Amino acid sequence: MPGPARKSTPAFIPIDSPERRRFPPLLRRAWYGLNQAFRRRISHTGVTPDQFTALRTLLEGDPKGMTQRELTQVISSDPNTVASLLERMEKAGWVERKKHEKDRRAHRIRILPLGIRKYREVREVAVALQTDILSVLPEQDRERFLENLATVADACRIAADSGNPK
Repeated sequence: MPGPARKSTPAFIPIDSPERRRFPPLLRRAWYGLNQAFRRRISHTGVTPDQFTALRTLLEGDPKGMTQRELTQVISSDPNTVASLLERMEKAGWVERKKHEKDRRAHRIRILPLGIRKYREVREVAVALQTDILSVLPEQDRERFLENLATVADACRIAADSGNPK
């Protein structure tokens, strides 16, 4: 005699079904909302979210500077976007590019004092926004959420770098 019919649960619904929460649209919606909120909150500073990310990465990185390739990889961007970003930041006096000591084709990019001041001005807004957004989660779950998100981000990077579907 057959058992009772199973109710549809997310485990039995295809992963791409409209009835199911789907990873790509959720991740895009989260990223877009965060980026727009940050952009609006810092618009008065003259800094964009991407510029803030580059300033933070340079400030936290090697004091001798980073190559454009290293910066591109760390901030998960593309070379053309970073080249344009750095050009505007250099004109603003926030960063400098100097010839790399070993690689003639590369430059070391370093944050300048004005860039550090801009970073510090915007950092307070970034921290407040992150605190506001993460406050929707119970405090004891926030760090685990960020750890899981980092794991997912690493998996996305590996998938992008491999170029091969599993």
